[in-house]
Amino acid sequence: MSVKKKPLVVVTRKLPDSIETRMRELFDARLNLDDTPLTTEQIAEAVRSADVLVPTVTDVITEELLKQPDCRLKLIANFGNGVDNIDVIAAHARGIIVTNTPKVLTEDTADMTMALILAVPRRLIEGASILTEGKHWPGWSPTWMLGHRIGGKRLGIIGMGRIGQAVARRARAFGLQIHYHNRRPVAPRIADELGATYWESLDQMLARMDIISVNCPHTPATFHLLSARRLKLIRKDTYIVNTARGEVIDEETLTKLIETGEIAGAGLDVFEHEPAVNPKLVRLARAGKVTLLPHMGSATIEGRVEMGEKVIINIRAFLDNHKPPDRVLPSML
Repeated sequence: MSVKKKPLVVVTRKLPDSIETRMRELFDARLNLDDTPLTTEQIAEAVRSADVLVPTVTDVITEELLKQPDCRLKLIANFGNGVDNIDVIAAHARGIIVTNTPKVLTEDTADMTMALILAVPRRLIEGASILTEGKHWPGWSPTWMLGHRIGGKRLGIIGMGRIGQAVARRARAFGLQIHYHNRRPVAPRIADELGATYWESLDQMLARMDIISVNCPHTPATFHLLSARRLKLIRKDTYIVNTARGEVIDEETLTKLIETGEIAGAGLDVFEHEPAVNPKLVRLARAGKVTLLPHMGSATIEGRVEMGEKVIINIRAFLDNHKPPDRVLPSML
C-alpha cells in the first residue's frame, strides 16, 4: 500500500518552535533553523521545487521569480498581514493562491502605537538614557526634561482599519480627540463609539493635528502618502508616529524637517529602507528628537504563534481542496 507523499513546504525564516513542530508533522517542511534570510536565488529555487512557500515581510516575491518556466509553486502562505512583499497580481495570473494572516496583530500593533504616542511627547527614551548611559542626573527639578501632555490633544489617524480603530480606542481612553483620514468614512456606529471626526482631505487634517499616527498598509497608492509637500503642511509642534510601513512616509524629508525644527519629532517602528536605518535618524534619536524601534510593533509570542496557526490553517484548507480562509485577491489590494 503506497503512502501519500506529503507536500513540500518551504519556510523562509525561523518560526516559533510549536509552529515548526506542527509543520513537520503535517508537511514535508523545509525549515530555516538559523533564521538567515534567504537569498534571491534560494527563494527562486524554492519557487521551482516547493508546493507551498511561507515567506515573511523580508522576502520579496516578484513577478520574475514567479514566471520561471519550471515554477511548481501552488500556494504562497504569507507569514504576515501585509502582502506588499508579494506581487499578488502576478501570482494570481499564474494560478498561484496567496494568503495572509489578518486579524492577529491588531491589538499588539495598536499597543505599540500607543506606547510611541506616549513615549515621544513625554521624552521617555531620552529620559531613560540618562540613567542607563552613564550621563549625569542632577536630580529632580521643576523645569528639567519637560515634555508635553497628550490629554486633550488632537490625534490624526491615517488609515481607520482594524489597527487604526484599535489605536483610537486606546487613545480616547487617554483623553485624546480622535480624527482620521480614510478612503471612506467608517460606519456611523464606529464613529460614534470613538467620537471620531472624519477628514476627507488628508491635507486639511495634517495641518491641524498635534499627533499623527500612520496605520495604513503600504500599497502603490500609499507610497509616500506623506510626501514632501504634505509633510510641510504639518505644524512645528506636531509629532508623527509610524507603526505601519516605512514607505508611506518620505523619510528623507521627514528627517530634514525634524532636524530644522519644522516638525517636533517622531516615533518610528518602521523605516523606508529596512533593515537599513538612515544615519541622520539615528543622530536625531541620540539627540532626543525621535524614538526609533526595530520593527517591534507585532513582536509578541502570542501574536507570532497565532500567525503560524493561521498559516497552517490556510495550507491545510488548500491541500484539502477548500478555499483558504485568508485568501488575498488583487481586487482586495
